[in-house]
Amino acid sequence: MQGVLSAKVVLVMYGDYQDPRSADVYKLIKGIKRELSATFGEDYLCFILRHFPQAQIHLHAQRAAQVAVAAAAQGKFWLMSDTLFDHQRRLENGYLVEYANDLGLDVPQFLRELSKQVHVDRINEDIEGGIQSGVTTAPALFINGIRYIGHWNTTELMAAMIAASQ
Repeated sequence: MQGVLSAKVVLVMYGDYQDPRSADVYKLIKGIKRELSATFGEDYLCFILRHFPQAQIHLHAQRAAQVAVAAAAQGKFWLMSDTLFDHQRRLENGYLVEYANDLGLDVPQFLRELSKQVHVDRINEDIEGGIQSGVTTAPALFINGIRYIGHWNTTELMAAMIAASQ
C-alpha cells in the first residue's frame, strides 16, 4: 500500500506481473499518483496493488507475485513491483534472483522463502478477494470500493478519482 487508508481516494488494482495491460495500467497509475500528490497532497490517494496472476496464460506470473511478496517482507515491495513490470519478458528464476540481488535483498532468505512457498497463501488471499469482488481478469481497478469500468487513460481515470473524492 502506498498512502493511508483514510485517503480521499483508495485505488485498488488487481494485477498480473506478466500481463502487458497490467504493466501499462500500473505505470499510468504511478503517473496519476505523482500528479494528484503534487496537486492535492500526499494523503489524497492510497494505492493498493493486489495480486491476480493468470497462471493459465502467464506461466511466470504466480512466481513473480511470490517474488514481490518476498521482497515486501524485506521492505522492497514497490521497487520489486517496478522491476517486475519493467522486465515482464524476463521473469524466469535466474532473472528473479538477479532482481533481488540488484535491490539489495537478503538473497539466501529470499530463496528460502520462495523454495518453501512461504507467500503463496498471501497471493491466494488476493486472488480470492478479487474473485469475490467479481474480478475475472487482470488488470481490474476499484476506486473507493467501486469497480472502474471507464477508459484506461490518464484523463478519464484521474477524473473518476477526483469525482470519487467529492
